[in-house]
Amino acid sequence: MSEDCRRRDTCRLCGGEDLALLLSLTPTPPANAFVADGALGAKQATFPLDVYFCNACAHAQLLDIVDPGFLFEDYVYLSSTSPAFVQHFENYADTVVSRFEPAAGSLIVDIGSNDGTLLAAFMDLGFSVLGIDPARDIAERAAEAGIETIADFFSPELAADLRERLGPAAIITANNVFAHADDLRGIVDGVSCLLAPGGVFVFEVSYLADVVEKTLFDTIYHEHLAYHSVKPLIGFFERAGMELFSADRVDSHGGSLRGMAQRVGGPHQADGTLTALIEMEKSIGLDRIKTFIDFAARIDRLGADFRKLTSAIKADDKTIAGFGAPAKATTLMYQFGIGPETVDFIVDDSPVKQGLFTPGHHIPILPSDALYERRPDYAIVLAWNFAASIMDKHSAFSDAGGHFIVPLPSLTVH
Repeated sequence: MSEDCRRRDTCRLCGGEDLALLLSLTPTPPANAFVADGALGAKQATFPLDVYFCNACAHAQLLDIVDPGFLFEDYVYLSSTSPAFVQHFENYADTVVSRFEPAAGSLIVDIGSNDGTLLAAFMDLGFSVLGIDPARDIAERAAEAGIETIADFFSPELAADLRERLGPAAIITANNVFAHADDLRGIVDGVSCLLAPGGVFVFEVSYLADVVEKTLFDTIYHEHLAYHSVKPLIGFFERAGMELFSADRVDSHGGSLRGMAQRVGGPHQADGTLTALIEMEKSIGLDRIKTFIDFAARIDRLGADFRKLTSAIKADDKTIAGFGAPAKATTLMYQFGIGPETVDFIVDDSPVKQGLFTPGHHIPILPSDALYERRPDYAIVLAWNFAASIMDKHSAFSDAGGHFIVPLPSLTVH
């Protein structure tokens, strides 16, 4: 095992030692380990992508842990580059404020705040905000935009310091980061310390039910150590002196879970959503290993269909590009064998990624203008969760005879 990767041998939610292999995907480099032109000669390490099941609490997780400093301190994802996510976070802030009615001006803290897109929405609603994110350059960018941001990993020690200096937080959020930490108990202990009496912790994570139902295997990558479902989370929060009292399914990232938790004895009553979701999880077999054997077989069939399609396109002397370079594209490309022999280049709207090369395969990432300048015959929508908006925005590509390939949740050509 590389010095940048270590393996744990217990469940990160319950500490159980009875762990079974659920799914083994093709090893990849870290999903956001994009490469600059001057570093193309250096070979990138790949790490296992094996998902394990805890037979004690039914939590699904990676046990191979890539050094979080290696993953997050030089980060390239920016929430604000996606209009869909800006809108999502504006709606998110409105929903949280209308439901929980925090006092005007009270403190709202976002763990893994990225460039402050969500906190900007809360600030516009009249709240004091603080972001915490270990990506130094992005934290600095957020601070320059007026969102106070601490460039660090969230921990109980940092939480205690913030409570002493700033007072308690009425709302603490963690979006697409509560699956990223090996020490989830440390995060919840920090949340419990920093949260005001009656305060609420709101988190969004990729939902295992959507991953399985829609075959969204590409959401499995090294940043995502946990693949959450409701039943294991209930016991986890209870052991930390907190209670999960509500959860909703939301559309982001192809299907996510928004959970809401408070300290035990808080003012919010369970609203029935947890019971309904647990029943649904049982009905689709999230507590049975056979479900994941079937899941792996579907991935294999999708991969075979995809390779058959792209092989036919290339045999016809047609050219293929990619559209979007999200983290999940790394898993998809390695699992389906999408390398430079298939894709000539990838376009992405994020200026942070333009001019870089994809992890491992080193395919160049260009501005979206390249779609019209180079005129490929096909474009694989690697950012498939935004396929509708991408195809609508770039209808001129289709009008000129180009075709979009959407690989997931099902393989379609437009």
